[in-house]
Amino acid sequence: MAWLLLILGGLCEVAFTTCLRFVDGFRNLPWTLGFLLSVMLSMALLEVASRSIAMGTAYAVWGGIGAIGTVLVGMAWFGEPVTSLRIALLTGIVLCIAGLKLSAGTAG
Repeated sequence: MAWLLLILGGLCEVAFTTCLRFVDGFRNLPWTLGFLLSVMLSMALLEVASRSIAMGTAYAVWGGIGAIGTVLVGMAWFGEPVTSLRIALLTGIVLCIAGLKLSAGTAG
């Protein structure tokens, strides 16, 4: 269950970075509220997940999901470049996250 909560928290991180693109100095109220809600959910889910997953692993996985998801959102919806190098680097992040999960042993 902790891993599911951690994944959901990482997805909420993608939501808050996406909302952040539209807050316009926090003057755009709907996007600002979306940003604040998704930040709160993301942090809360990370906190709950880290109760049973090693904190370093939980934070790296949460941040990795957020980073990968944000880059993919940028590529899919905001015209950011899709290059072989960027895909290779994203793959490297995924492999590092998988390695952390595998090396965590029974700590989560």
